[in-house]
Amino acid sequence: MAQKYGKVYLVGSGPGDPELMTVKARRLMDTADVIVYDQLPGKQILDSMPEAAEKVDAGKYAGDHTLTQSEINDVIVEKAKEGKMVVRLKGGDPYMFGRGGEEAEELVEAGIEFEIVPGITSALAATAYAGIPVTHRDYASMVTFITGHEDPTKEETALDWETLAAFGGTIVIFMGVKMLERNMNELMKFGKDPKTPVAMVERGTRPDQRVTIGTVESIAQIAKDQDVKAPALTIVGDVVKLHEILGCQI
Repeated sequence: MAQKYGKVYLVGSGPGDPELMTVKARRLMDTADVIVYDQLPGKQILDSMPEAAEKVDAGKYAGDHTLTQSEINDVIVEKAKEGKMVVRLKGGDPYMFGRGGEEAEELVEAGIEFEIVPGITSALAATAYAGIPVTHRDYASMVTFITGHEDPTKEETALDWETLAAFGGTIVIFMGVKMLERNMNELMKFGKDPKTPVAMVERGTRPDQRVTIGTVESIAQIAKDQDVKAPALTIVGDVVKLHEILGCQI
């Protein structure tokens, strides 16, 4: 790697609760020359960014991206080539549906030194805060994570809905609010029991976290009635039943 360049850290800030940031993530954010951020880390974490750092808002609000992914890549590379220490601050974990892999590929191509800083994924933290263990000996011995909103340029889905419908464990769907009705219909189309419990966890681990409960057949209408908005996780499976018991303890 060219020594004249700075270094980029692809940092996972965790699910939103500032106390769930890793020590390393906090240290790097506090000492960065440049922080390229979007909204997924949440207000509490974004409000704690150091005043001395240059801050670049990469946007990524639901349905409204301030910068395209290509533009984000260009900014990260440009700032590193200026010799600066750059933190690309991401919600959750950079490699869990966070496009961290794509950004890392761009850095390799540009000859920029980089490091991945893993973060706690919302798939584990938001579910835990909602009183929903993703595995449980009595309910689910398997769990799978999928995206509920694929790249719109794909000619066909990469999700095997037939296999997912038959899956006997917990399904955790990221970014699935917009396509919720379609996703639930796909599961039922391939034989998923319509009465299977479903939970949606909005803004997981944050002070304004909200949990909405339904079933595969009812959750789309309930979510519409309750005005469920991103960021939210969708959890499908019998472990959702534990929310009534464990959710009140959070």
